[in-house]
Amino acid sequence: MKKYLAMMMALAMSLSLVACSSSSDSATTTTTTTTEATTEATTEATAEAEVFQVGVVQLVEHEALDAATQGFIDALEAALPGQVEVTVQNAQNDSATCSTIVNGFVSSDVDLIMCNATPALQAAVAATTTIPILGTSVTEYGVALGISDFTGTVGGNISGTSDLAPLDEQAAMLAEWFPDAETVGLLYCSAEANSQYQVDVVAAELEALGYACTLYSFSDSNDVASICTMAADESDVIYVPTDNTVASNTGIIYNICSPAGVPVIAGEEGICGGCGVATLSISYYDLGTGTAAMAAKILTGEADISTMAIEYAPAFTPKYNADICAELGLTAPEGYEAIV
Repeated sequence: MKKYLAMMMALAMSLSLVACSSSSDSATTTTTTTTEATTEATTEATAEAEVFQVGVVQLVEHEALDAATQGFIDALEAALPGQVEVTVQNAQNDSATCSTIVNGFVSSDVDLIMCNATPALQAAVAATTTIPILGTSVTEYGVALGISDFTGTVGGNISGTSDLAPLDEQAAMLAEWFPDAETVGLLYCSAEANSQYQVDVVAAELEALGYACTLYSFSDSNDVASICTMAADESDVIYVPTDNTVASNTGIIYNICSPAGVPVIAGEEGICGGCGVATLSISYYDLGTGTAAMAAKILTGEADISTMAIEYAPAFTPKYNADICAELGLTAPEGYEAIV
């Protein structure tokens, strides 16, 4: 009997140990599963909080382009708070420097490149076919990129926003201000393809209205003074398009045209504020915010850049430069806002 009891006790103890071992194995498996789930959740959270790298190349510093860049930065941060790091570099109006900047962005493998002005866009297009490229402050993408029969969508890795103003309405505005003028000089930088496009269109519109038009082109900032002087001597009114070199040299144009009593109609507000009497222009800050909205969709995968059409400013406002108008004895027609 004692042997039997001893055997029964040993068997009970053995069964107890097996049960404990089984319970321990089960707990270990559960802990491993929980750890894997936590790791997966952490990985997903890290992916959701990915910080996108965006490179901005701006051709030159002036009021319009500065406003577009700021609008882009502000709106992109608002759309993706804490998820974007933006690096801005300025090419100081040098196309070769645009290429250097863009190549640096490509080497850094940024997630998106925003190009502010036509030469910046052209440099980016030459540098990469894979990184998404958005342009802004680009007047006509077909002209800028040499696309014949442009339909509004570039395709590939390129899209953006345009600052193209209604050129026929700008010509009509000149006629509204100066119905008795006979000669119009169109002053622009020949190195900017979109400037050539604008003056060709405006000249045709003005000639249809009865004006005699002459194109005065300069190749860079060094020629602005001499060409502008010639234009002022030979014209009743001068028209300048949305042109980056003009925008950087409004002081020179003002110092020549104002003393000569020759008014300037400008393609955009920043230029008009420096040397013009009137403009029909857009908000470049708003243009930048529109570009940022496109960028946010591309970065988050909401939109495919290859199918995104070029977007245009929704509204144009007639404005006048009160100070220069007073100097020249001009009164703004009804409906114009003073440039602040």
